[in-house]
Amino acid sequence: MTSSRNREARVAAETGPADGGRGAPRTLAEELRTRPDDALATLLRARPDLLSPVPNDLTQLATRAGTRASVVRAVERLDRFALQTAEALAVAPDPCPYETLRDLMTGTGDQPGPDDQPGPGGEPAGAASLPDGLRARIAEELPRAVATLRGQALVWGGDDRLRLVRTARELLTPSPGAPSPTGLGPTVQEATAGTSPGLLQALLATAGLPPTHDPVTAVAALAGLFCDRARMAALLAGAPEGALAVLAKLVWGPPYGEVSVAAPSPPVAWLLERGLLLPSGPRNVVLPREVALHLRGGRAHRAPEPLPAPLPPAAEHRPQAVDSTAAGQAFTALDTVEELMGQWETAAPQVLRAGGLSVRDLKRTAVALDVTEQTAAFWIELAYAAGLLASDGETDERYAPTPAYDDWLRLAPEERWAGLVSAWLAATRTAGLIGGRDAKGRTLAALGPELDRSPAPEVRRRLLTLLATLPSGASADADGLLARLRWERPPHRGAAPAVPAPSSPSGAGSASSASPGDDLRSRLARWTLTEAELLGVTGRGALSSHGRALLGLPPEGPAPARAGEQPTTPAETATATANAARLLAPLLPEPLDHVLLQADLTAVAPGPLERPLAETLGVLAEVESKGGATVYRFTPASVRRALDAGRAADDLHTFLTAHSRTPVPQPLAYLIDDVARKHGHLRIGAASAYVRCDDEALLVEILADRRSAGLRLRRLAPTVLASQAPPDALLDGLRAMGYAPAAESAEGDVLITRAEAQRTPHRTAPTPVPDGPPRPDDTLLGAAVRAIRAGDLAATAPHKPVPAAAGTASGRLPRTTSADTLATMQAAALTGSAVWIGYVNADGAASQRVIAPVRVEGGFVTAYDHTADEVRTYPLHRITGVAELADEAG
Repeated sequence: MTSSRNREARVAAETGPADGGRGAPRTLAEELRTRPDDALATLLRARPDLLSPVPNDLTQLATRAGTRASVVRAVERLDRFALQTAEALAVAPDPCPYETLRDLMTGTGDQPGPDDQPGPGGEPAGAASLPDGLRARIAEELPRAVATLRGQALVWGGDDRLRLVRTARELLTPSPGAPSPTGLGPTVQEATAGTSPGLLQALLATAGLPPTHDPVTAVAALAGLFCDRARMAALLAGAPEGALAVLAKLVWGPPYGEVSVAAPSPPVAWLLERGLLLPSGPRNVVLPREVALHLRGGRAHRAPEPLPAPLPPAAEHRPQAVDSTAAGQAFTALDTVEELMGQWETAAPQVLRAGGLSVRDLKRTAVALDVTEQTAAFWIELAYAAGLLASDGETDERYAPTPAYDDWLRLAPEERWAGLVSAWLAATRTAGLIGGRDAKGRTLAALGPELDRSPAPEVRRRLLTLLATLPSGASADADGLLARLRWERPPHRGAAPAVPAPSSPSGAGSASSASPGDDLRSRLARWTLTEAELLGVTGRGALSSHGRALLGLPPEGPAPARAGEQPTTPAETATATANAARLLAPLLPEPLDHVLLQADLTAVAPGPLERPLAETLGVLAEVESKGGATVYRFTPASVRRALDAGRAADDLHTFLTAHSRTPVPQPLAYLIDDVARKHGHLRIGAASAYVRCDDEALLVEILADRRSAGLRLRRLAPTVLASQAPPDALLDGLRAMGYAPAAESAEGDVLITRAEAQRTPHRTAPTPVPDGPPRPDDTLLGAAVRAIRAGDLAATAPHKPVPAAAGTASGRLPRTTSADTLATMQAAALTGSAVWIGYVNADGAASQRVIAPVRVEGGFVTAYDHTADEVRTYPLHRITGVAELADEAG
């Protein structure tokens, strides 16, 4: 096997450098062959779409790296300075020396001044030179930007011949339909395409240039004039008043202006006669790129941004105060989700025909939770993302809690919080879009379709990581965070902003406050700030210690600038979640086993209550207010509800005595006894419905009451009344009249009316929609690089020439007969040499391989496969052709 590896190394050495000894690489594939394995792994890690599927060789990798979809994805993930560098390369000559690129980013340093380019007010028509400090920072960061572009295979070639891949150049080059952020227009050659030779010669004569023999040299002469700073300064020095003002309006873009070409004003006519403006239509002119660069001092961008703006703390708090505030919000989040599930398990809302929750049900839920509709939508989507809520799938489809909700309730509070926050971090469903409109103008509903936004998890994690870079307890200004995110991932050109919702689901502002160019990532960031505060990940705008642990960061101290943003493995995520729950646990309030009863028929819970106590008290009383303490109010209706649920008066007295730190007030005891005395005195059953009572006077009173007319009662016996109304309507009607009837069964037993908790069948949580292929791990990258290298060796290994009759088109593996294949394999096995084969597997997929045969027998060849880097056995009948490798040197 060692000899096989040595032969492989000698084959690679004989192949020579990627350029074949002819100097610089001529293609991206040739340059990729010169890169080490770790550079290829970096490329595949930055652009994981290139691995779907693994390319056969480096030529296929280069081809795939130049496809439009892949290049667009890579360009969209560049930071602002790397993107500005790529945009400068798109307007630079191809190929472009590094020095030329540097001048496009920093300026040539000899910016024209007021003496040779006066503007309308005496100032230069071009912008002022960049400060020396900024020029130095640009020069310092430019190698990093070029390395980024080269590492992602968007730029290739040496520093003397930098080339932007063709697809990226097409995307970033300015055009009338897709203007560039540089603000530059077409070159003189592009702007004069289709111009008559006579007009070109007239432009040369007016500009003081000698005539030429053809249009090509005429355009070259005109472009040479515009690129010569001394001659351009002399030409512009003779410009009439107002001409430079026209140029100043177009110099930084857009380069197109509206003017009558047939009857221009004198300043415009002077510019048109010398080619400083060129017609682009009957009523449009364009500023050539060379002229604009001269006026700009050679700069492609008005405001290069080599580094992001610093992120200073907006306010600083004690870390303990931040953690306490965040813990309080975390507990409120758990309480809100439980209350939401409690509402929907007894009154499940229907699913709209098109999917989602109706506006009416959303409003009803918001009132029940005492929050805004937007915040209610966030809690609903969060419960859905965590798998606690789903549709039941019945004919009359409704939303209800899932069996996973019962499991969730049995967890400790900190574990319940960790489950919610983990689901929020990974969810692609975006509650902020609810209430907005989709591309067809339809309103986006809660729990409905079209709410997935793939960048959401990455934006959430990155925003929290930026907060972690600040000192513990420090918060950041929202505008500063958004500016940093825009620098790290600028909005791409042509991105149409989605129609925003009337307001964010977490109360993060309204659409009227958002600018028309507000991009999706910025809106996701705003929603993240508000949602993180609601969930208790942050407190007072600062990242809490358990929030830092959720990102896998230490609980104290600023985090590294790029920490926490890489996707983690499931095991690392589980560890971080467990650490966050451990840090949150001591900060959460302990549940109480008592309340404080007051004489005004209220009970005050000074903190969270134990679950059995909270559930019983929720039936016996109405929640009047929430906050640090919850206030419950006892009413006749609430007491009757407890009696309907099967509780007796003695049970209620015992319960209140056991759980109250204060004596049971006399008014509350009288209320319970009074309602219990009346409860069940009237019995209602199904006739359609009847009323039964041992007190004949009470039935006479009901018949005489005018309010009973709608119930259509009539007397069947001294103690029985019949009604045409159904039992439920009869119960509600008599209760509205102030009575306390009880329903009874056909056997005469009192029916206990306890609300049934509805559950859906087992449902899985919604799967997040990934933002492209998953990022590969180191093991997959290593295997992919080895496979690509081996495949490239098989595709580029030199082989002996074969007769033309036995071969196919140039560059392809020759087809051989079965006898020739067998003979060549046996000879290679005897001599220990490597051969080049074509092979078709059982699925019909063809490939080329370099193998070293070891044994040939029984219709099979056993060989060391250099492509797979292992010993394999191949059926001879699946080998389409074979060729010997070229003789080894020396």
